[in-house]
Amino acid sequence: MKFLLIMHSNPQIWDALTEEERNEVMSGHGAFMETVKKSGEMIGTVALADPSQSAVVKVRGGVPAVTDGPYLEAKEYLGGYYLVECDSRQRALELAALIPDAGVEGLGIEVRPVVYAGTADD
Repeated sequence: MKFLLIMHSNPQIWDALTEEERNEVMSGHGAFMETVKKSGEMIGTVALADPSQSAVVKVRGGVPAVTDGPYLEAKEYLGGYYLVECDSRQRALELAALIPDAGVEGLGIEVRPVVYAGTADD
């Protein structure tokens, strides 16, 4: 079964951490990736830029309109994800608990089953 382990970020929580705590979280991702690579459960991962660097495209009347910034104003935003393949939901929950963000007060990891995944070759 494939699962998306989704990391939501909250700038207020992140900014409240000490530099040492932020470094611990960031370096913890390297350890997590090593763990899921060794177990053969890692499919891929993506870290996203800050939403201030995003754009939203809407087509109205056949004309694209582009605006800067995130789609919605929110305290939290999608920071990145890991795509894993493991034997069960329980294992996916165990893996999510190993992601360092899960240990930060106010943050958590969303675990969502993948119902379809395609590639450019499909």
